[in-house]
Amino acid sequence: MFSRFYSERIRDNANFTFFGLVHRAGSLFDERDFTGDENAIVDFKYSPSPKITWWFDHHQSAFLTPEDHEHFLHNQSNKKFYDPDFKSCTKFLATIAENQFGFHPEPVSELIEWADIVDGAQYKDAKTAVEMREPAMKLTMVIESTQDKTFTARLIPLLAREPLKKIIENPLVAPLIPPLMERHERSIDVMRERSECKQGTIFFNVMDHELEGYNKFVPYYLHPDSTYSVGLSKSSFRTKVSVGSNPWTRMRPQDMVNLAVICERYGGGGHARVGAISFEPNQEERALEAAQEIVSELRASVAKTSC
Repeated sequence: MFSRFYSERIRDNANFTFFGLVHRAGSLFDERDFTGDENAIVDFKYSPSPKITWWFDHHQSAFLTPEDHEHFLHNQSNKKFYDPDFKSCTKFLATIAENQFGFHPEPVSELIEWADIVDGAQYKDAKTAVEMREPAMKLTMVIESTQDKTFTARLIPLLAREPLKKIIENPLVAPLIPPLMERHERSIDVMRERSECKQGTIFFNVMDHELEGYNKFVPYYLHPDSTYSVGLSKSSFRTKVSVGSNPWTRMRPQDMVNLAVICERYGGGGHARVGAISFEPNQEERALEAAQEIVSELRASVAKTSC
């Protein structure tokens, strides 16, 4: 969305180089990556680096330190924007681009709509989220599962210009879908075996399975009466504690715990309804301890609310 907006409203002959950023233990940014005439960060933490020209984010935990937040508040560039009330950075960026820079979002309305559904977990039910019949869902699965570091950079120009149905038929994407669908079905079986729901809170540990990028709605699909979930998973670069809430829970919003605040205690962050914490790959015990503490806290909260 940023590349399309920038090309249409700022500079039509710009060349883009894309770098993916991930939440991990330790430093999140490498100044050596900021090599452009202009550098933009979208949908990720704030950096006070003078090399950063543009920034858009919607996460409650957007600032690593109070000093970073203060730096943002004093920014006068009119190129750095933040609003945690938006469900997706895509829609936030499109809204700012339209209102302040005259960008016309209608040609990419499908992308905006689905980005908002996916990022905001605004599916009508768990079945829709898990069975993944829509092109956007298949594409989400591919993006979350790929281990090819060049894939997303090649996909972004397609997202900016092509309808989603055409993208999943593209030779870059189409061959990846069948094996990932098989993997998805296996992951449901693993999650069914490993997940346990007590006092409205699911806990699962799949660190010994290669399930990085698993569908995050499977726990609620298997345990529809749940309110929260806490899961442990592992990849080559981190051990991750995922903390989420059931988008279809019967609990009143005002009774829900702010998950971003909980995750921030352990160096993580996110949104009020979903968050995560990243540990070093060899810190399984530390991650397990944090996950168990959070599970206990959430179960106590559900029990208190039920009373």
